[in-house]
Amino acid sequence: MKTIPFLALFIIGITFANAQDVYTHSLDGITKVDIVSAKVKLEVGTTNELIVKYQTLYGDRDNIGNKRSKGLKAIYSGGIDNTGIGLSIEKDGEVLKVTDLKYMRGSRLVILLPKDMDVKLDCGNLGSADIEGFSSEIEVKSNVGHILIKNVSGPITAFSNTGLIEVIFEKVNQSSPISIRTNTGTVDVSLPTNTKTDLELKTNFGTVYTDFDFVVENKKGMRTVGGNRSIKTKLNSGGVKITLSSHMGNVYLRKRG
Repeated sequence: MKTIPFLALFIIGITFANAQDVYTHSLDGITKVDIVSAKVKLEVGTTNELIVKYQTLYGDRDNIGNKRSKGLKAIYSGGIDNTGIGLSIEKDGEVLKVTDLKYMRGSRLVILLPKDMDVKLDCGNLGSADIEGFSSEIEVKSNVGHILIKNVSGPITAFSNTGLIEVIFEKVNQSSPISIRTNTGTVDVSLPTNTKTDLELKTNFGTVYTDFDFVVENKKGMRTVGGNRSIKTKLNSGGVKITLSSHMGNVYLRKRG
């Protein structure tokens, strides 16, 4: 009989524990999902359901080999776990609120939603967000942490007090203004070359970089670069308002073919 090494058993234990931590909720009648969690990876699902896969970034001592909690239930200061995996799910009209009760314990939520579901995401003080593939309205904020958003159409409202914000647009929805800003960090945005936009680029103590060719609007012959001035221009004769802003960092605007 072969002996399985301890490390292999440990890895199998983590995989098994995480495989069980899945929660599914119907989205019938829901138009927006409001998420509060420190670390979130948001992906497009194939059903009209919220699917949450609770993962740990480095083994969960409460779930692996811990017999002390047998016969007991976990309680949290942020609410009641009504999912069995450390989440609180509440419905308020057409909004479904998802609260991660294991907020600051090195956890990450992998959340699957329909591509056209509107999302509001609050990552709190030390959280980060990775979002990809949505055609809906996305609102996301973090105090200290990165926000990475890829292959979306918006509208997008993203704010990080300290951290990188990177957004790659597949196309740009013209229905509502787009705002991407950070106080101390980098803003890096890629737009399709045919995007119609009234564009405003701001940085007080940084530099704006772009490979777009456009004429910068100015007043009375004064250049609008530097200090607390903003750079305003139109792409493809103008369209939806897009504001890219960093108080103490650089702003990068790139072409996406």
